[in-house]
Amino acid sequence: MSDTALGSHVGNRLRNARIIATFLTRAVVVGLATAFLIVWWKPGLLGAAPVAALKPTAPPIEATRPQPVVIASFADAVARAAPAVVNIYTARVVTEKTQVAPLDQLFGYDWPSYRQHVERSLGSGVIVSDSGTIVTNQHVIAGADSIKVQIADGRIADARVVGQDPDTDLAVLHLALGKLPTMPMGRSDTLRVGDIVLAIGNPYGLSQTVTQGIVSATGRGQLGLATFENFIQTDAAINLGNSGGALIDAHGTLVGINTAVLNRTGGGGPEGIGFAIPVNLVRGVMQQIIAHGRVIRGSLGLDPADLSESQAIELGLVSGGGVAVARIYPDSPAFGAGLRRGDLITSLGGEQIKSAQELVSRVAALAPGTDVQVEGRRGLRAFKLRVPVIERPQSAQQAG
Repeated sequence: MSDTALGSHVGNRLRNARIIATFLTRAVVVGLATAFLIVWWKPGLLGAAPVAALKPTAPPIEATRPQPVVIASFADAVARAAPAVVNIYTARVVTEKTQVAPLDQLFGYDWPSYRQHVERSLGSGVIVSDSGTIVTNQHVIAGADSIKVQIADGRIADARVVGQDPDTDLAVLHLALGKLPTMPMGRSDTLRVGDIVLAIGNPYGLSQTVTQGIVSATGRGQLGLATFENFIQTDAAINLGNSGGALIDAHGTLVGINTAVLNRTGGGGPEGIGFAIPVNLVRGVMQQIIAHGRVIRGSLGLDPADLSESQAIELGLVSGGGVAVARIYPDSPAFGAGLRRGDLITSLGGEQIKSAQELVSRVAALAPGTDVQVEGRRGLRAFKLRVPVIERPQSAQQAG
């Protein structure tokens, strides 16, 4: 091959090599660019997690700690309940004996003279039916010659007493003003210490006022306020005039009737301890008063008394339980059945008795005309008796 032909052959091969190299370079660049776009657009094709998924994330707040429910306002609860809270104004005529003037005594005019004046008081009540049924405290209307009720819209009318129950300090009134706003009645047996409550009433004649607090305790008894005590204790302010008003929950439903405030100073200042009658008790008393005009309760005709710890130990009641018969009424079922003063009652109806208040409440729940088994001890001798149940006299002070 000549030199000219050889040079031409080599030149052709070099050109072909450059063409192939250029093509391959362009193909590689285009392929890499395409692959980059595909990976950027669909990273899952490579089996890798998205970039965002690789970033560390904090666990959900709910998984670390519960978040408290914060109620910014109780305005809705008050708006629901307040229209059914009424102001009660009572008046009674009091007759007092006056002293004879010295000059009259000198001339022998020593006959007594009397003067009369009107005592007025105020309180609150709760409308529980649109026909005008009102629940309040018995001490608010006790002995009143006139009872006037003012409802939330300002109307005032005379109220009629349907019935009273001094044993629970509850009374039921009727107001004839047509259809009235009512308060929904809730449940008091589900209340827990720490639940938020609101007291609505007529303190010091200032018209409707709302105070807020919590349930401090439940089942308070032995306060000397009523025969049957099962109070809700609250730190919501309850002042003069609040008696008979509403204790409501955060949803605006009735859970109690405000009754009293603990005041050891005598000055009327708040001490953060108020008491309300639970709505479950209110409901039962109200239904009986409406049906019968009174509350029908059972009685055995005796007064029980709690035992001190030393007395219980002396009697061998190491596990607790048992009350003493402090007083027994002549001609009562208990006396006729053989019970005597000083006897120890340990069970009623086959269930252990642990306190005098428990015995009182359980006897009261029995239907008159039935009988109940009473077990106990007289000295070292045990006894078991069947005792008839009679209706508890409305004016009696006896407890069992």
